[in-house]
Amino acid sequence: MKKITKEFEDKIISALEKEGGEMRKEIAIMTVNARVNPAKDTNTITKKKKRLAVLLTVITQKKMSEKLE
Repeated sequence: MKKITKEFEDKIISALEKEGGEMRKEIAIMTVNARVNPAKDTNTITKKKKRLAVLLTVITQKKMSEKLE
């Protein structure tokens, strides 16, 4: 997770929020497709959700640090 966190910390908040929206769309599409056509790796949706959670955490941390400055 630290590697993912480092990747997100280098980006600005607006880019992170845009990426978060795209990830949500991907998760929704993957969820629907998983019902119709199950993938070989059933853990991909869980991995995407965890990645989204890390992204949202980094966004919140950046917003809080901006408020303090």
